[in-house]
Amino acid sequence: MTSTCYKYLVVTINEARGDAFDPDCPTRVVLDRIGDKWTVLVIGALEGGSLRFSELRARIGGVAPKVLTQTLRAMERDGLLTRTVHAQVPPRVDYELTALGASLTAPIATLTDWAETHLGRILASRDAYDSAAG
Repeated sequence: MTSTCYKYLVVTINEARGDAFDPDCPTRVVLDRIGDKWTVLVIGALEGGSLRFSELRARIGGVAPKVLTQTLRAMERDGLLTRTVHAQVPPRVDYELTALGASLTAPIATLTDWAETHLGRILASRDAYDSAAG
């Protein structure tokens, strides 16, 4: 059965607003995408402009090629980035944020700053919790 939220989105197409608290609303799929750590890192890495796959992988660090490829494909599908193949030998592929993807740079930068600022407190809380539990 198709949810009311999804039907609404299909009918109104471009400017519909979902309801993240409706368990059947596709907004949760979007939150899953933009909440993924690799998506967050790709957006941060591409904030300064387009990068080739190898440059992007080096910039992010610690990501397997398969995982990065899957992330980039999903982001392209969601309209967050573009993939441009240049006809040359060897083949060259560039990735760049779309306007939609670029609109996430400020919120993600804020979250990244918060995470970096509070990392020490979070790690200390984890240590305290693990010591008390173990």
